[in-house]
Amino acid sequence: MGRERELSRLRTLLRSSRLLTLTGPGGVGKTRLALELAGRVHGGRTGRAQWVALDSLQDGELLPQALAVALGVRERGGRAGIEALIHALGTRTTLIVLDNCEHLAEACARLAATLLTRCPRLRLLATSREPLRVPGEVVFRVGELSLSPAGEEHETAALLRSEAVRLFLARARTSDAAFELGSGEARTVAEICRRLDGLPLAIELAAGRVGSLSLPGILHGLDDQLSLLTDGSRTGPGRHRELGAAIDWSHRLLDPLERVVFRRLSVLGGGFDAEGAAAVCGNGGGNDDRDGYRDGHGHGDGEGDGEHAVSGEVRGEGGAHGGGTGRGEGMHRGDDVHRGDSVHREGGVHRGGGTGREEDMHRGKRVGPQAPHSLVLPEQVLRVVCALEAKSLIVRVRGDEPQGTARFRQLSAIRAYGMDRLAEAGELPDTWNRALDWLAGKAAGTVTPGVFLDTVEGPLAREQENLAAAVAHSAARSDHRHAPLAVALTRLQYQQEQLTAARTLLSGVLERVQGPEDRSAALALAARSACLQDDHAAALAFAQEAVAAGRTGRHPGRLANALDALAAARLCRGEFSEAVAVFAECLDVVRTLGCPLDLALCRHHLAWALLQAGRAAEAEQLMQECLPELETNAPPGQVTAALHTAGAIRLALGDVDAAERRFAEVLLKAPPGESFHGLYPLEGLAIVAAERGDLQRSLRLYAAAAAMRRRIDTEPEAHWWGQVEAVVARVREQVHPSRVSAAMAAGRRLRGARLVSYALRGTQVRSVGQESVQTAGSGRVGAVGQPPLTGRESAVAELVAEGMTNQQIASHLGLAKSTVAGHLDRVRDKLGVRSRTQIAVRVAGRTADPGPGL
Repeated sequence: MGRERELSRLRTLLRSSRLLTLTGPGGVGKTRLALELAGRVHGGRTGRAQWVALDSLQDGELLPQALAVALGVRERGGRAGIEALIHALGTRTTLIVLDNCEHLAEACARLAATLLTRCPRLRLLATSREPLRVPGEVVFRVGELSLSPAGEEHETAALLRSEAVRLFLARARTSDAAFELGSGEARTVAEICRRLDGLPLAIELAAGRVGSLSLPGILHGLDDQLSLLTDGSRTGPGRHRELGAAIDWSHRLLDPLERVVFRRLSVLGGGFDAEGAAAVCGNGGGNDDRDGYRDGHGHGDGEGDGEHAVSGEVRGEGGAHGGGTGRGEGMHRGDDVHRGDSVHREGGVHRGGGTGREEDMHRGKRVGPQAPHSLVLPEQVLRVVCALEAKSLIVRVRGDEPQGTARFRQLSAIRAYGMDRLAEAGELPDTWNRALDWLAGKAAGTVTPGVFLDTVEGPLAREQENLAAAVAHSAARSDHRHAPLAVALTRLQYQQEQLTAARTLLSGVLERVQGPEDRSAALALAARSACLQDDHAAALAFAQEAVAAGRTGRHPGRLANALDALAAARLCRGEFSEAVAVFAECLDVVRTLGCPLDLALCRHHLAWALLQAGRAAEAEQLMQECLPELETNAPPGQVTAALHTAGAIRLALGDVDAAERRFAEVLLKAPPGESFHGLYPLEGLAIVAAERGDLQRSLRLYAAAAAMRRRIDTEPEAHWWGQVEAVVARVREQVHPSRVSAAMAAGRRLRGARLVSYALRGTQVRSVGQESVQTAGSGRVGAVGQPPLTGRESAVAELVAEGMTNQQIASHLGLAKSTVAGHLDRVRDKLGVRSRTQIAVRVAGRTADPGPGL
């Protein structure tokens, strides 16, 4: 709302500065302004914007790793931490937004100085309550929203020109669609905004109450709260006081159930969905809240008086719970026990039974004894979460959730307030206990169903920030749940190729874990991490110890996992025959488990080892057995890997046509953007072209793949790369050097949809991806019998063809990520396709010619 002048000025500053820091008090709108700015500047001198939220990160030492995860930077070629970032950013034109730097100011300053020195085309946009104090930093103080003039004589039109008033009215209509500004009420709104010093967050919190309070009631409540906060020792800087008053006042107006859920959500700094919120906030299920004590660690809140069960009557949607009349009849800060319909609103104040307790609560008084273990039914939580969102005390994370799953978070200032209330209520240990139980349960759920879990994205991927906080919390308390939580976090770090962090965490886990099954799983993961770091000696040692631990345990799945890791370590060392023997033993173990998908995965692994050992016919038989199961039930990455293996085997057997079909199929099924999944089929098609005598096509595809490998910084498996290099060397001998140079240069120019289209040209699966026609005269992609794409849909499709992710497209076009997803759904429907690659191929259909020299 407003801020147009600031945005114009900031765009100018960002073009001329490499580090621009937006400063200002909490709640002034720094993050929202940075989001808007990042959405408006793209390409050119600033480059694409990459967003990095730091509010949930507490350890400055982990800042490089957090930045690498957010940017998708992986440890490759022995580079880790800051060196991996520098190599990945290199000379790329990039804008990185570091949001909420104040609690990590020193670490952010060091990182910014290093990156700006060594990455000449990088620009940084930071938000912080204080400057980073880095040489060359330009500091822009974000001011409050403009206020209307004080006094009674101003007309309504003049009052409504205020940015603060306009924001209040917009948010009020969001909260209550029937809200209309009555006669003379513009001055009341203006006065509310003045009381809150024009702070956007405080204004939104106040506006969220229009559905339950009158405008004079909102003003009156803020006056009371500001008066309370300016008494005695609580005097503080004005703007911090206004924001604190707005948050505290909004909190006091919550009903008792809402207050309990609000404060318990504060432990989920990484955000939450309905499942996580219910698990962490709900303690009124069948086992009460006593499950958290099964590790034998009580938390001393009740001092032996039986206060682990709430006293008083709590009525929710399911009737009465926790009956009894002990000492704990009240809850923290006047949180009376929730008495269902006996509590209702009169004039914006909770009243119940004429006791005046809610009146006292509204006035800011602490009343009654406190019960730190208030019962909340899990089924009540989602309704409360929706109510808290409507009151601006939590916000929805837009565009980042899977279909049908909403995710929320608390803004940092509100979360800090909620954490204080949680501690004062005596509920912090129990709430953390439920959070650890929930995350440990999800981690345990990833172990039972499958064997080869280190390479499969599990249900904790979206909870990584919460998982990291839980690992730190449990480590500090020697909690028995630390080991499974740490292994789950390490598995995510391994999948993201944050290998140094993974191995560091695993070393600590191995010092604590004694059980053979858990120890075997941790050692196997350490072996795989060492393999990716080319630390072959350590990988073999870890894997051998993992197998030894697995043999002493009683879980054959853990033994199979350890054997798979040992075989992988042998492959990395070029010991193909030994790898085949270990994979064969692994297959024997997996056969006893009765899991078809694990059996198929193991067969694929063995087939790949057999191929490298020169036993292609045996490998082909295994692939025929496992491919149907993998194509039906395996994750996409494992499907593409298996199809590539099948193609490589057909090449080894001399069946060039079948190999081409498999490689082309991989290209169509590879995930969007540039990834190693698309590299292997390109290299395979280069070999196919050489075998058919199309030497220049072979060189172009090889050059395109090599350029992509450099861009994403990934190394191929040695055996495969040796095969590719041998073929290309043979081709170079048969083509004149000048024509080699021209073909290689043309191949390096191929990217995105043009590369995929060129690679699929002439293959037998081309019809799968290129059966579209161009809508006559429109320049837009269309399909036979389908309506043409709109201008926005066409723009989104073309950016998909360039290899952009949904987040990058959103930043490029200034849209929400969820809006981009909606456009893509319509594009798929209109074109009759399923994958992003098929969209890209259709877009490229009209420009499939790779250009001069091809």
